[in-house]
Amino acid sequence: MGAQLRVYKRRIRSVTATKKITKAMEMIAASRIVKAQRQVAASMPYATELTRAVTAVATGSNAKHPLTTEPEAPVRAAVLLLTSDRGLAGGYSSNAIKAADRLTERLRGEGKEVDHYIVGRKGVAYYNFRERKIADSWVGFTDSPSYADAKAIAAPLIEAITEVTAEGGVDELHIVYTEFVSMMTQNAVDNRMLPLSLEKAQEETVGKGEILPLFDFEPSAEDVLDALLPRYVESRVYNALLQSAASEHAARRRAMKSATDNAGDLIKSLSRLANAARQAEITQEISEIVGGASAMADATAGSDK
Repeated sequence: MGAQLRVYKRRIRSVTATKKITKAMEMIAASRIVKAQRQVAASMPYATELTRAVTAVATGSNAKHPLTTEPEAPVRAAVLLLTSDRGLAGGYSSNAIKAADRLTERLRGEGKEVDHYIVGRKGVAYYNFRERKIADSWVGFTDSPSYADAKAIAAPLIEAITEVTAEGGVDELHIVYTEFVSMMTQNAVDNRMLPLSLEKAQEETVGKGEILPLFDFEPSAEDVLDALLPRYVESRVYNALLQSAASEHAARRRAMKSATDNAGDLIKSLSRLANAARQAEITQEISEIVGGASAMADATAGSDK
C-alpha cells in the first residue's frame, strides 16, 4: 500500500507543476490581450479613412484600376491565411485553416486557380504536411506583429495583383484571419480585399445619408489609386494581423484557464485517492499491531498455565 501512496504523491507533484505553468501562461496571455486590443483600436481610424479615400477616388472618376475594377473573367485568386506560430491556443489556428479550406473550395468551384500565402508556423506545417503548394510564407511574429511585417506580406500580394500575365498574377485577393469580437468570442472570417467592393466600402466608411464630396485629382485618378494601393493593402493586412494576435492571446488564455481548472480538479481527485490509500495503510498497520498484541497476549496466557 505504501508504494501506491508514493505513486499518488508523485502524480500530484507533477500535476501541480503543470498547473503552475498553465496558470503563468494564462496570466501572460491575459496581459497581452489588452495591448493587442489597443493596437487594433488604434489601427482602425487609419484603415477606415484610407478606404474612404479610395472610395472617393473610385466613385469620383472612371479610372480603371486593379484596386476597384472587377475583372471580366477572373481565373486566378490569392488567399492570405493568418495562423499562429505557437500552439496551446485551442482551436485558433485550426478554425482559420478550415475557413481557408472552405474559401478555396468555393473559389475552385467558380473555376479559379488559387495561390496560397501563409502566415504562421501552424499554417505552414499544415500545408507542408499535406504537400500543398505555398506561394509564399512568413513566420516568427504572429503574437506581436508590426507594420513592417504587414509591408513585407503586402509586397508580393501587390505585385501579384498588379502584374497579371498568362504566366502569373492574380485577379482577386482574399484574406482569412480570426476576427476579435470579445474576450470569449473570436470568429474565423474571410474577406475579399481586392478588387474593393465600393458598395460595401461606402457602407463601412460613409455615414447614413452622407454624400461624398467632389474631388479634382492631380495628376490623375489612376496615379492617385497607384499611390493608395500599397497603403490600402498594407493597412488591411496590418489590421488583420493585429486582430489575429488579439484573438490568439484570447484563445490561449481561455485554453490555459481550462487546463488550469482541469489540473485543479485532477489534483483534488488524486488527493482523495491518496488520502484513501493512506487511510487504508493506517488501518492495515493498526490491524497488524492489534493482531500482534493479541497473539502475544494469548502466548503469555498459555505459558502461565
